[in-house]
Amino acid sequence: MHNPLATLLPGVFHFTGIQATQFVLLLGIILFLGAFGGWLFQKLKIPQVVGYIVIGILIGSSGFHVLEPQVIAALDPISTVALAFIGFLVGGELKMGNIKKYGKQFISILIFEAITPAIIVGLIVGLVVYAFTKDSTHAISMALILGAICSATAPAATTDVLVEYRTKGPLTTTVYGIVAMDDAFALILYTIASTIVTPLIGGNARPFGIQVLFILRDIFGSIAIGCGFGFILNLILKHLTNEDGRILSFSLGTLFICTGICQIFDFDNILAAMALGFFMVNFAPVKTRAVFSLVQKFTPPIYVLFFVLVGAKLNIWIITPFLGLIAIIYVLGRTFGKTIGSMFGAWITKAPKTVQNNIPFCLLSQAGVAIGLSIAAGTDFADSIGPQILLIITATTFIVQLIGPIFVKIGVTKAGEVGLNVTVDDIKKNARVTDVTWGNEHICNSESPAIVCETDMLFKILNSFSKNQNLNYVVKNSENGKLAGIISLEHLKEVMQIGDFAESMLAMDVMDKPVITCKPSTTLPDAYKLFEEYDIDSIPIVEEGDIPLGILEKNTVDHYLHTRIIELNRKLDSLDA
Repeated sequence: MHNPLATLLPGVFHFTGIQATQFVLLLGIILFLGAFGGWLFQKLKIPQVVGYIVIGILIGSSGFHVLEPQVIAALDPISTVALAFIGFLVGGELKMGNIKKYGKQFISILIFEAITPAIIVGLIVGLVVYAFTKDSTHAISMALILGAICSATAPAATTDVLVEYRTKGPLTTTVYGIVAMDDAFALILYTIASTIVTPLIGGNARPFGIQVLFILRDIFGSIAIGCGFGFILNLILKHLTNEDGRILSFSLGTLFICTGICQIFDFDNILAAMALGFFMVNFAPVKTRAVFSLVQKFTPPIYVLFFVLVGAKLNIWIITPFLGLIAIIYVLGRTFGKTIGSMFGAWITKAPKTVQNNIPFCLLSQAGVAIGLSIAAGTDFADSIGPQILLIITATTFIVQLIGPIFVKIGVTKAGEVGLNVTVDDIKKNARVTDVTWGNEHICNSESPAIVCETDMLFKILNSFSKNQNLNYVVKNSENGKLAGIISLEHLKEVMQIGDFAESMLAMDVMDKPVITCKPSTTLPDAYKLFEEYDIDSIPIVEEGDIPLGILEKNTVDHYLHTRIIELNRKLDSLDA
């Protein structure tokens, strides 16, 4: 029976050259080796994305050929999915409030960080090529095309580092804004360059006006598709409550359909995914947090696959000495141009000092868009400079994909933004009982005011309430110092109802046996489990030998966590000043 979808989507329903069992085995190998590389490089204090790419280089075209070119090509859908995730999450960072606040800064940095390296790379490459070839037409053509391509910045490797190191602040916000708009700017520069080069050396590039129309169609069409699917997803999520699995399924399904439609009709799937994320974070805020947090949890294995395949595609052994020289000039000129251009763009808009000083570190990565434009050049100028452009961009991508993430880490570290993108759950996950304080007074020590002796008079305990923050007391044995019981404020209120006689009672007369205890090393997640499991709001803290050190109260822990969030927000405000 004829399947109309098979006609519409030729090649989607089968893997060329890869059987299903081979496909599963390959995915397992790539994931396992990539995860190992990421873990190893993280241990070496190097961003994990570099480890993924190095593993790809070792098993791909530049290494042991575990993945042959035809196999890598058959796995391209993985790259498409990964770029859709990246676009969606980048779009989620483009909140309207940030755009209003940093809009001029984004545009200024974007223009100068794109145009400056294009000019510098173009001039130097043109002079060097002319010195070797004595062919001015060839030199001008190479200069214009390479200058245009060098303006592109890779969002994938850059944002992966920002996510890995949980960064937040003005520099992080600026980087997200730049990489979101950079693709469109690079396309425009390439259109101008290819239009100028075509009459010089001949080629298949379309006339300038036609190319501009295609770019406008691509940009605005992709944005329209992404926003349209964002609107649909928002309508669906309005009717879901606390159904994480279903929210994730609808979100991923919508993202994949959006990406697939862009693939069919030749729109920019990354830009469409960004538009979808942008719509969700700004016009559907009710479910925004759930959607982005759930999608982000789903992405790590996809990113591993993507970056391993990026490394596997790179073949460094096909570069001639002359093209190697041009590649080095390209990298140095691009780096210098990005540096002075981005710093100048930040300076004239009076961006925060952390942005002015560190933005160059975060704009060095080059991958998808640059490779895509080099492939376009290879097609447009197949009989002249096209093959050379393709080889140069392949070689330079190999270099900057390895060093780019490292410099991103340096930039955000120097800016003081590492570890600031945290939630209460993040702080809770890494904290222990000993971290919880009231002001500057540590609650976990043998001199804690929350410890009373079983022979203490009740009036003494009542008087301490006006001097201390705790609402519960642990009682220790007067002979061996071990934990004997616990007294709560509610319990004291009940005892006081019997009259004046109550004040002459001893702590041992009113204490209860503790339900459970914890240690100073107990993690806060474990402590919260004890609060919930035993339906209590205080737990005695003891050390070895059951010696009491104090009391852990749920309201104290809540206060600690919210105080840490306030401190982080104040630090962000100081960075933005």
